[in-house]
Amino acid sequence: MVTPDAVEAAICAVLPDAHVAIEDLTGSGDHLQVSVTSAAFAGVSRVRQHQLVYAALKNEFASAAIHALALTTAPPTQGNSM
Repeated sequence: MVTPDAVEAAICAVLPDAHVAIEDLTGSGDHLQVSVTSAAFAGVSRVRQHQLVYAALKNEFASAAIHALALTTAPPTQGNSM
């Protein structure tokens, strides 16, 4: 099990400007829905965006602290100050 704060910290270590929203889908802490918005995603393919987030969480996956991840990524929209 991993805490939402730890997930957010891991993502923000790689994407410092990221806005991260996390939902525990099962209450067990290992099935998460995560939404990440970052300027680093501008002009980057969705696959690469997801690769960046998965790389940020590699330790959590390796230790099985995260078993399943539903991931949504996007660059900020114009006028969105995050």
